[in-house]
Amino acid sequence: MNANTTMPDFSHERVVIATGDRSGLTITVALHSSVLGSALGGCRVWQYDDWPQANADALRLSAAMTRKNSVAGLDAGGGKSVIMVPRGEQLDGDRRRAALLDLGDVVEMLGGRYRTAEDVGTTEHDMLVVRERTEHVVGLPADTGGAGEPAGGTALGVFSSIEPTLREAFGDGAIEGRHFVISGLGQVGSRLARLIAGAGGTLSITDIAPAKRSLAEELGAQWIDPEAALTTRGDVFVPAGLGGVLTAETIRSLPVRAVVGPANNPLGRASDADLLAQRGIVYAPDFVVNAGGVIHLEGVGKGLAEPEIEQRLLGVGDTLGRVYATAREREVTPLAAAEALAWERIERAKCPS
Repeated sequence: MNANTTMPDFSHERVVIATGDRSGLTITVALHSSVLGSALGGCRVWQYDDWPQANADALRLSAAMTRKNSVAGLDAGGGKSVIMVPRGEQLDGDRRRAALLDLGDVVEMLGGRYRTAEDVGTTEHDMLVVRERTEHVVGLPADTGGAGEPAGGTALGVFSSIEPTLREAFGDGAIEGRHFVISGLGQVGSRLARLIAGAGGTLSITDIAPAKRSLAEELGAQWIDPEAALTTRGDVFVPAGLGGVLTAETIRSLPVRAVVGPANNPLGRASDADLLAQRGIVYAPDFVVNAGGVIHLEGVGKGLAEPEIEQRLLGVGDTLGRVYATAREREVTPLAAAEALAWERIERAKCPS
């Protein structure tokens, strides 16, 4: 095992680690909880140093999905799948298709207790390949009758979380005139940047892909180097890329008053939420604010009309407002409050009165 790999506490219902028959790649499907319903969480295709590192990622991400789906009020448990690509390799062409078919086989083994979807490194069209081996997949392209790309739903949910976060940090929820530093301009981050710019926010944005600089020109935003994202002074830091960026070291000099963004697991450790609170920085828990994607997928799956789904997406901000109120009432961090609300709902489902 890589010496830098820290395995999370194991509380999962089932974890399957398999070598794909076609691709030869290591695939992990982690089912954390199905108490509230069939687990829902996407498939991540990413480069890792070794399989324990990929497995640890799947365990952490699946546990976060349990919390996310619970706080969002969905009748869905938490799960995640990871296809490990060895460091320095690319997954494309026939081998990519082979890996997705292998994923479908592993998902099918769980008999519907877990449903996969797109995530970092996968697309709605990849899910069509997975469906060739299992029906337990959501987020298929809209033109095939599926829910389509969920990034728009995720972005709208995060956007609705900005107002209550600003109110918590500044006493005023107005976006206009506030300065947002966005790190990561993928499907969600770029949509979110447009929404904030449209509401009058000032933007400093960055991405590891230099081509994304064109978005700064489009929006009249300041382009900054990726390394400067955590040191650029602003009102709100918006982590929209990979997780683990908020550590004891970076929090010590983070020059903002609030953090709200779609990135999964932006904290290096859960205890880093306490460090943010000690510095007076309001932290919006990631699994609360980025729930828009799964809300969209579940809404389409249940046949809800688009206006009703949009209302539920905008309701993410209301949910976050309740988290902040609970945190104040219980004198804990917003992260502790959100986790408590998630587990309290699950415990009620386990022991209905």
